[in-house]
Amino acid sequence: MFNLTYEFKLKPTKAQIEHFDDWLEQNRRVYNYALAERKDWYKSRSCPINACSLRSEYIIPAESKRPTYVNQAKALTAYRKTSPSLQKVQSQVLQQTLMRLEKAFVSMWEQAHGFPRFKKPASSRILYS
Repeated sequence: MFNLTYEFKLKPTKAQIEHFDDWLEQNRRVYNYALAERKDWYKSRSCPINACSLRSEYIIPAESKRPTYVNQAKALTAYRKTSPSLQKVQSQVLQQTLMRLEKAFVSMWEQAHGFPRFKKPASSRILYS
């Protein structure tokens, strides 16, 4: 059995390129915000309370749940209703961004990969060049 694939070269117009850039920027912002939320949660629980410095540690309530894909997707759904810039991007695209972050954390814990990094603005602009 074999798979037959077709490859098409896209030639987007300037308006489409701007549209793609906007989507990529919104995905990057969602990814970085979700990563910062998880990183803050882990940092707040990294040391015992009697050894933490009040100046350098994050203070997050103890009853707050660990950020997961499900929790962050629910929060994203609520935030999309109030943010016009996120309403331009399809919800599945943003959910896949959160799923990509979840997979990065799973591979970090199970396969000893490094901690996920924040994405820079120009890191994903080469998709359609």
